[in-house]
Amino acid sequence: MRLDDYDNNIDVEDQRGQGGGFSLGGGGGGGFPLGLIFSLIGSRFGILGILLVVGASFLFGGLPRQLTGPVGETPSQQVGRPGGETLAQACDVNAFSHESCNALSSLNKTWKPLLATENVAFRAPKLVFYSSQGSSGCGAAQSAMGPFYCPSDQGIYIDTDFYTELDKKLGAGGDFARVYVMAHEYGHHIQNLVGTSAKVTRAQRANPDAANPLSVRLELQADCYAGVWAAQNRARIEPGDVEEGLRAAHQIGDDTLMKAAGRTPVEAAFTHGTAAQRMTWLRKGLDSGNPAACNTFTDGAV
Repeated sequence: MRLDDYDNNIDVEDQRGQGGGFSLGGGGGGGFPLGLIFSLIGSRFGILGILLVVGASFLFGGLPRQLTGPVGETPSQQVGRPGGETLAQACDVNAFSHESCNALSSLNKTWKPLLATENVAFRAPKLVFYSSQGSSGCGAAQSAMGPFYCPSDQGIYIDTDFYTELDKKLGAGGDFARVYVMAHEYGHHIQNLVGTSAKVTRAQRANPDAANPLSVRLELQADCYAGVWAAQNRARIEPGDVEEGLRAAHQIGDDTLMKAAGRTPVEAAFTHGTAAQRMTWLRKGLDSGNPAACNTFTDGAV
């Protein structure tokens, strides 16, 4: 996808240099090592994916509060760019960093007017780079979590080494697959701004049995929002881009990841949606270019 260079208005923090390299943990035999499953599931573009790896009988469990943080909570710690680096230094550490900054700039420019048509006040998120481990307003940031959005400080957190794993371990490489990650996390920011995330949180607390189905709807909507952004920039899409995005959506479906981990897919444990669902909603956003087409809560669940 042909993106312009980032502008100077983006908000970027760089926490790299505070930890070691990208570690996925050990493992062997069939399936993926636990660290990789943790990374890939968390990276499926929302921190709620961690639910799939916490549990005894299959990859599922409770949601750690320190990882999500209530919407609007004040961050416990802010970490700036070590050594007073400039924006260019933070964005140009490597090609993936530069690409992420380009995507952030494009996302800001695309969503600001879209929200204005709905009379929603726009506030750009910040992009936080870290390596191995860092700090967010929702608690610790760790590479094994993959890219995630923290509503407490409105930050998108990325260890760019994840993109190598996305390519090498899941076969979901390509620039459009990577910017899809960014656009999905940005979709969670949009949900935060319009109030959808808060509604879902209240509904989950009121009905814990519906927590996972509501999580799936939220994640699928973020996939659709990623497609909307791409559609709004259709002239910049290159041959093969859409296929890269759809392949990534397939590879990070709950059922695909569970099968890769040697587990039988269990719908009750899904938090992000099946491969087919994720591809469908990404395609819906791509085809429509309209956020209104991304209503995954049509039955009034929230």
